[in-house]
Amino acid sequence: MSERSPALVDFLAQLPFELDAFQEAAIAALDAGRSVVVCAPTGSGKTLIGEYAIHRALTRQQRVFYTTPLKALSNQKWRDFQQQFGAEQVGLLTGDVSINRDAPILVMTTEIFRNMLYGTPIGEVGTSLAGVEVVVLDECHYMNDRQRGTVWEESIIYCPKEIQLVALSATIANGEQLTDWIQSVHGDAELISSDWRPIPLHFYFCNGKGLFPLLDGQRKRLNPKLHGQTELRRRGSKRDFLSIRYVVGQLQQREMLPAIYFIFSRRGCDQAVQEVLGMNLLTKAEQQALAERVDAFLAQHQDIVAPEMIAPLYQGIAAHHAGVLPVVKTLVETLFQEGLIKLVFATETLAAGINMPARTTVISTLSKRTDSGHRLLTASEFLQMAGRAGRRGMDTVGHVVTLQTPFEGAHEAAFLATAAPDPLISQFTPSYGMVLNLLQRHTLEEARELVERSFGQYLATLQLTPQRRAIAELERELQTVQQRLAGIDRQQLAQYQKLRERLRQDQRLLKILEQQAEQERVQELLPFMMAVPPGTWLHIKSPLGDHSPLTAVLCQPVAGSGQLPHWLCLAVDGRFRVVGIDDILGVYPDRPPLWSAPSAPRGNETAPRGKLSLQRSEPLLWYPPRAPAGLTRAASGRPSRQNCRPRSETQPTASESAAKCSFTATSRSSRRTAANGTARSPAEAPSTVPTPLGAISCSDCCPTRLWWPQ
Repeated sequence: MSERSPALVDFLAQLPFELDAFQEAAIAALDAGRSVVVCAPTGSGKTLIGEYAIHRALTRQQRVFYTTPLKALSNQKWRDFQQQFGAEQVGLLTGDVSINRDAPILVMTTEIFRNMLYGTPIGEVGTSLAGVEVVVLDECHYMNDRQRGTVWEESIIYCPKEIQLVALSATIANGEQLTDWIQSVHGDAELISSDWRPIPLHFYFCNGKGLFPLLDGQRKRLNPKLHGQTELRRRGSKRDFLSIRYVVGQLQQREMLPAIYFIFSRRGCDQAVQEVLGMNLLTKAEQQALAERVDAFLAQHQDIVAPEMIAPLYQGIAAHHAGVLPVVKTLVETLFQEGLIKLVFATETLAAGINMPARTTVISTLSKRTDSGHRLLTASEFLQMAGRAGRRGMDTVGHVVTLQTPFEGAHEAAFLATAAPDPLISQFTPSYGMVLNLLQRHTLEEARELVERSFGQYLATLQLTPQRRAIAELERELQTVQQRLAGIDRQQLAQYQKLRERLRQDQRLLKILEQQAEQERVQELLPFMMAVPPGTWLHIKSPLGDHSPLTAVLCQPVAGSGQLPHWLCLAVDGRFRVVGIDDILGVYPDRPPLWSAPSAPRGNETAPRGKLSLQRSEPLLWYPPRAPAGLTRAASGRPSRQNCRPRSETQPTASESAAKCSFTATSRSSRRTAANGTARSPAEAPSTVPTPLGAISCSDCCPTRLWWPQ
């Protein structure tokens, strides 16, 4: 921090320690006029940022509202601030208490602050908020509370933008989203987050065999020694119920007291106190000091407190829940902070920011009852209770103990101990009271706009960010187009649009007519193709997909894969192709069939390699030096030019060609020649055998000879 304000210099002079990095960053953001969202582990010192906001407001003769989620926490903050800033400077407002409400430092529950905003024009500073510089929202992660979370959202939405917000929260997964939402609905805000704990936590698991470390050496997985001890037995097994005296005895042996023992029911807390009565947890000096304090308390409150209500305090044992009288809870908190009470049985509300740090916290069960049944604790609830362990300046490590129960074991405990914090989820639920309060001072449209500014609406629309960017880009393009069209006649543009639309309709109609014409052509062509003889000229579709047809010669019909027949053709590119009725573009029966017999090569002449002769007077087609794709080659392989002999030089009639068309080829042995290069005699040459369609030499019915050189 390069330059410190006079208020900060004066504040630091009162501290016996140096600020942590996240505390300095938060204070710098406050001095820059921004609201802050501070996310840090429980017990890391978030309250100090609120204390600085109070100190700065007093130096400027301004006011501060400090809000908390619980009455017990508000009462404790009121007492702490009285000792720190003076009793005349601090006031308290809860549902049943109103003390010095015009004080510059006013501690209240968040519901009271929300109700004050309803009594003031939304977005304006009324009489109730006059002079308020900062509002501290302590334990802001209570937004996740299903029943009361909406109070924090309403407080942030309706708070005037001139007032700085200091939102103090335990570690949450989506602190960036919370900060971004506050910035969008309230004003400039900055996120200050920290994962550092001044007192590290060690987790343990207690079962019938003793107390064991819960995690391995790296603190990322379950301790391997506990794998064989975590099988859950049948429900209600007595071996799974650990007595409270047994657990407390394990803590006392390892010097892990004082401890907070969390039990999720008032009755359970009271029964636990009775169960451990008689255990000696105090030294003689501690017993004497504790007895003096309790006797003085009884003498002062003998009219409202019966002696049996605080009898366990003499043994260093107490209960802390909503059923205990406020004055007794105040006494318990004070004695526990002084180290005179060693064991407190409390409900989970004690974990909500109340300053009662302990060396150890014990979580009796990892599940709790809700309106919808039992459920496992969330990671945030578990970490909130675990964070009570470790006293800064007194302990080097905090201990968190989980217990074996009939319903949970070490696996569940390890999962919660290593789980990441939960994200904040909006619990904003508009009620009739909210709507009526808004409509008293706002129109229906203004009330709807305020309701739509909730954190839930922000989260719901957050995933639409890419679509919003696309819309913004399209709007920019629209503006560009409108600028280009500024000098164009609108009527001409409309006429052009009509012509374009008519053109699209004509093109669509043309496509439909072409499809109908193609269907009619195929229907007319099919019976004609059934009677066309081999050797007929055809035009077929080009395999390259271009519009130019490919000239081919019909060889013979073949069986197709569907109901319609197919035809084997020899194309002008020298390749055999099997085509369907849709591939035939034209038939030319008036042209002479392409059947003529070429003369055999003389002497050592060979047909040019790669050339296929379909001769009338000269070579017309070229054929690659390989067998046609997809056709079966004869067993003899590639014939030599000496052994490729015409079967007949007679031109067959069309009826004969249609009745018979088979291909033959010489055997492999016919390729053998004498040492002087002469061919074998016809007597020695093996007879030809019929071969499938696509063989090398042709039969009498198809006198076209295929010269395939070696």
